[in-house]
Amino acid sequence: MFNFNTIINNRPIIMGIVNVTPDSFSDGGAHFDGEKAVEYALELISDGADIIDLGAQSTRPGYTEIPPEEEISRLSGVLPVLRKKTDKPISVDTYFPAVAQWAVENGADIINDVSGVFNTDMAQIVKNSGAGWVIMHNGDGSESEVKAFFEDMVQRCADFGINKAQICLDMGIGFGKTYEQNLELIANVSAYKLPDYPLLLGTSRKRVIGAASQTQNPTERIYGNIAADTAAILGGADIIRIHDVKNEIKGILTAKELKKWTKSQ
Repeated sequence: MFNFNTIINNRPIIMGIVNVTPDSFSDGGAHFDGEKAVEYALELISDGADIIDLGAQSTRPGYTEIPPEEEISRLSGVLPVLRKKTDKPISVDTYFPAVAQWAVENGADIINDVSGVFNTDMAQIVKNSGAGWVIMHNGDGSESEVKAFFEDMVQRCADFGINKAQICLDMGIGFGKTYEQNLELIANVSAYKLPDYPLLLGTSRKRVIGAASQTQNPTERIYGNIAADTAAILGGADIIRIHDVKNEIKGILTAKELKKWTKSQ
């Protein structure tokens, strides 16, 4: 069974993003080729990534959904190969149970599910396989609404017989929320984080960071991301999902040190 507690030890964990898509908003399909995707994943690990998150379905605003079969086809040249080259946890970003089932059978440790719903088919796969499950809030939501969603999801998981150590929660920055809601959630993590459940922050290169930092080019939003990551880490965020591990890790490590001196912690 995958246990998030074994990788979270009083420090922020870094999840490096590898987009195996031709239409990513952040890198324009630079790692769509399977061999390049594997090489890039290993580079992120060398830069300090603790987890690699593989995504074969773009979820950018206005994206065109591809079927599960296409997701599996894109991942087939990456996941099994990468699994043989690293013992780091590998996450697969999908909301399709069929893709999740294939992924856990081919070496994935974690399912990163952005659906925002409790899908019993997905829950059964997580329970049977022992995989980690990142459950994300998807849609409009304030701090209180996100907290209520988290409470509902962890209760459903418990009722379904899924071990709490397998669960990680994500507030869903950029998924159906207003600019103001996104900033509120980043700045006030402690208001809705649940005890004993790790919290994942995913703001990397997103529009809210571009707007806040007045930076149009997604690849140039590093400094805005570091500021957001720092605020969230001081509030209690445990896993930071990022593209630019080599540069952003420096800000994350500094935030970790600052947190030690935060009197409210």
